[in-house]
Amino acid sequence: MELGIDSFATIIPRAGAVTTPAERIADLLDEIALADAVGVDAFGVGEHHRPEFVDSAPAIILAAAGARTKRIRLQSAVTVLGAADPVRVFQDFATLDLISGGRAEIVAGRGSSVEAYPLFGHSLDDRDALYDEKLRLLLALRTEPHLHWSGRFRAPLNGEGVYPRPLQQELPVWVGVGGTPASFARAGALGLPLMVAIIGGTFNRFRPLIELYRMAAREAGVASEQLKVGVHAVGFVGETDDAARSAFYPGWYDMWSHLGRERGWPPPDEAQFDALCAWDGPYLIGSVETVAAKLRRLDADLGGVARVNLQMSSAASDSPAMHRAIELLGQGVRPLMN
Repeated sequence: MELGIDSFATIIPRAGAVTTPAERIADLLDEIALADAVGVDAFGVGEHHRPEFVDSAPAIILAAAGARTKRIRLQSAVTVLGAADPVRVFQDFATLDLISGGRAEIVAGRGSSVEAYPLFGHSLDDRDALYDEKLRLLLALRTEPHLHWSGRFRAPLNGEGVYPRPLQQELPVWVGVGGTPASFARAGALGLPLMVAIIGGTFNRFRPLIELYRMAAREAGVASEQLKVGVHAVGFVGETDDAARSAFYPGWYDMWSHLGRERGWPPPDEAQFDALCAWDGPYLIGSVETVAAKLRRLDADLGGVARVNLQMSSAASDSPAMHRAIELLGQGVRPLMN
């Protein structure tokens, strides 16, 4: 099992401290460089278009990281493909691939934060149709630089060249999914690797959806070895379970309190957080041993997982705790998963 980290580059104030966007970007690049140094396999940067985040252009952040790192895989988490131009997405990540020496990956999804759609002139009513059409165009661009193509949402391509081409023979594209069965089935039918976001409920409730993915692949004639399942989950590693929870909870509380106010949700509490961190909860938060044990359970519950990325950015304003968590993940948890 490969282990990675996902960050949403949050800048929500904590305890009166304010982090500027420039400081947060600098911290994030330091985190990616450290993850590379301690053996973490992958680092993903999300895409949001809100004041609480500085990750609206993840390919640029990843390119800066690519010039500072040597081996870590660099991926989006996720690219909101339905609101983007697949030609530009391909060019951005092909350029990242060249900068990084062949380490770029795209995780393409519809996006759980939907602000990108009106921002770029799209209707939310077309969200799934936009994503389906643009995913298929992106996949076609991987193999054909002079594509002849027409669709509903973008001007046609009439053989114009799409450059540069990536260093990798085929730029990896994962399908990022939440809990929509059609999304799992589409990924399987296309024979694409799957990145499942699990932020609530138990791990095993996603097993039927994973089986749907595999069944759709079989029906489409996709070889089983072509399939790969990854998981994005909230996680954090500390010297002890209590240390990990204590470091992560304040940032988690501030984030969900902040986002909850605009949605009319009551503030979260520590009891809810503890339930999420419990043995049967979805959060991978605890000591090296606890996180490793929960990863093994996740792997068994889902019938085999190739990569798990821990979303650790809720505690990102506490740099010493974040850096220690990255070290423990790479040097403590990762060796236990081999």
